[in-house]
Amino acid sequence: MLRRLAILWGLSGVLLLLGSAVARLTPRALEALSMELTGLHWALTVPWVAFMAWSEGHRGFHQSFSPRVVARAWALSLRPRALHVLLAPVFCMGFFHGTRRRMLVSWLLTCAIVLLVLAVRLLPQPWRGLLDLGVVIGLSWGMVSIGAWTLRAVRAGGLDVDPQLPEAAA
Repeated sequence: MLRRLAILWGLSGVLLLLGSAVARLTPRALEALSMELTGLHWALTVPWVAFMAWSEGHRGFHQSFSPRVVARAWALSLRPRALHVLLAPVFCMGFFHGTRRRMLVSWLLTCAIVLLVLAVRLLPQPWRGLLDLGVVIGLSWGMVSIGAWTLRAVRAGGLDVDPQLPEAAA
């Protein structure tokens, strides 16, 4: 029971976090798209969205974050500890009980994202919404990617992906 809960809570918690961001950003992005946009707006928005789909969606999520999140959820299900299961979403994202490098990258990346969010909030529409559009595309890709990696893990009985756990726990 604890094994299934570890995977279910870990992955659904991460998906809820990403989905919450998508839900908050989508209305602002749609608002920007409903405005009269100039050629400059479109000239910057189209490459921005393509860049975010590739860099955040494909490279960031599909090739790195998503398989590691699923691998960490799977690893947690094999050795569930009550506290780790309780905090499964943040465990899966690598904020604790990981290699030193994994935890450092997770924390630094999160701090950088928070700073970027605060900076983007200062921008007027339509610029803020157009930037948010690229983020929505990347985050949505990430959510789909987590689902795809989860299906792959279920079919294969696990993933051949390093969950980046501390040496003693591996």
